[in-house]
Amino acid sequence: MPFVNIQITREGATPEQKAELIAGVTELLVRVLNKNPATTFVIIDEVDTDNWGIGGKPVTELRRLAKTPPT
Repeated sequence: MPFVNIQITREGATPEQKAELIAGVTELLVRVLNKNPATTFVIIDEVDTDNWGIGGKPVTELRRLAKTPPT
């Protein structure tokens, strides 16, 4: 019984996009590992950018800095 956890930032992935991810991951496990799709679990966690850090900084801050024009 495979369990796949996908974590993405909460920035507007549509229900259609999430459904495509779930279907695609399930199909990949069926095709590559011969897993039963009825017992394959795919969870999508959406994380606020304030709660996701890269290089010691929250993604919210990194994106704000990237959009700020140089002075």
